[in-house]
Amino acid sequence: MQLNELFWWGVGIYKIGFKMLQSFEVLKNSGVAFGTSGARGLVTQFTADVCAAFTHAFVAVMKQQFEFTQFALAIDNRPSSYAMAQACAAALKSQGIEVVYYGVLPTPALAFVAMQDNIPCIMITGSHIPFDRNGLKFYRPDGEISKADELAILAASASFNSVDNLPDLTVNPSAGERYVARYTSLFDTPWLAGKHIGIYEHSSSGRDLYADLFRQLGAQVTCLLRSDQFVPIDTEAVSVSDQQKALAWAAQYQFDAIFSTDGDGDRPLIADEQGVWLRGDILGLLCAKHLNIDALAVPVSCNSAIESSGAFAHVVRTKIGSPYVIAAFADLANDFNAIAGFEANGGFLLGSHVEFNGKLLAALPTRDAVLPALMLLAGAGKAPISSLVNALPQRVTYSDRITDFATARSQAIIAEGIKVPEALLQQLQLRDVTLVSVNTTDGLRMTLSDDTVVHLRPSGNAPELRCYAEAADFNQAKSLVEQVLKQVIAL
Repeated sequence: MQLNELFWWGVGIYKIGFKMLQSFEVLKNSGVAFGTSGARGLVTQFTADVCAAFTHAFVAVMKQQFEFTQFALAIDNRPSSYAMAQACAAALKSQGIEVVYYGVLPTPALAFVAMQDNIPCIMITGSHIPFDRNGLKFYRPDGEISKADELAILAASASFNSVDNLPDLTVNPSAGERYVARYTSLFDTPWLAGKHIGIYEHSSSGRDLYADLFRQLGAQVTCLLRSDQFVPIDTEAVSVSDQQKALAWAAQYQFDAIFSTDGDGDRPLIADEQGVWLRGDILGLLCAKHLNIDALAVPVSCNSAIESSGAFAHVVRTKIGSPYVIAAFADLANDFNAIAGFEANGGFLLGSHVEFNGKLLAALPTRDAVLPALMLLAGAGKAPISSLVNALPQRVTYSDRITDFATARSQAIIAEGIKVPEALLQQLQLRDVTLVSVNTTDGLRMTLSDDTVVHLRPSGNAPELRCYAEAADFNQAKSLVEQVLKQVIAL
């Protein structure tokens, strides 16, 4: 059975008799849960009534704080996303709310336009997770929802009729145009003239925007590998295949940079002139430095070069996930003017308005892939990107994951490790080192006597166990991750 058939089968489950539903009951029985960024689950769990329940509950929570008559929707390129958007739209229209449907669009573009228009929005996307799964990302008129908002949505008692008909949706193209203009308007000249940029398009939701954006800024652009099938690219665990592609493209085309994103365009994937993909936290560091950011909020998994670079007046470490980074902005704003955050996946969150090139760049406190790419190129100027990376303190992070690894199993391993971390080191065959310190902000992060770091954490979006390692060089960090994950599987 194909995914779209499974979706419609799921729609039919609730159609046996037209009935009034309660959002909290539908959501409680759906199997869909909030992760680090939005509600995620199997496509078969996102029936029309589950999508409607989330929408009705979100509207009910938003109406407690905001007044609005419009609501924005957009989707990624997953085969299940359009039908989910139709179900959300049906729920909105049943309440007399005007739906502005922007079609396939990067998540930060939808968030930016909705915030500018002061209306809520929902992005239908599963980001980087496999295409048999999908999700919903919720935005208030003032930005991403908080963890408190998530709990309120799940607890909301919104009554609604079972979805009967899914409306056709007409695409409004203006959001993409406004998102591109946000960045092209910062520059008075085609400053990328002479640069050759490769755009790895795959199935990214921003693939119809990026080439035009870079061309408007003066670059020569070559588009690469557009895919009709959804490609679940994870910018924190770049596949060997994608690593090899970038090296080959750099050699063939003599690119100055290669730009790509994950599925919904909020996490960047950028390679230097040699075709080496940059780690997201190194990219974020370089972006923040060029923007003259005063204070940063970054997850605990990010590279320690952020502090040792000396580029920032203050750095606060948070749990992993953009809601935690955003929550830290409020305290930082009390003492600093230019604030931002980024994650190890590369998504950059601009927490305050900043001035760049004598122009105001409005805050966009959600993950964005375009801003760090542009700031990287602007910071490099005529020099190669690798020169910026090489000038930083040489601390290298590497990460990978075990897929289809039950969350309960991950949690049990980590819970035992927190109780007796020395015993876990022995089980992981890390016998030539001793424990220096333990950080349990998010998962289990162990600093070891050989100046390496091992960090284990269950994914918040899928049944996966992630391992992050930090070391003095790439090979050591990679070897450490590979050893740890191999031993974890054997536990």
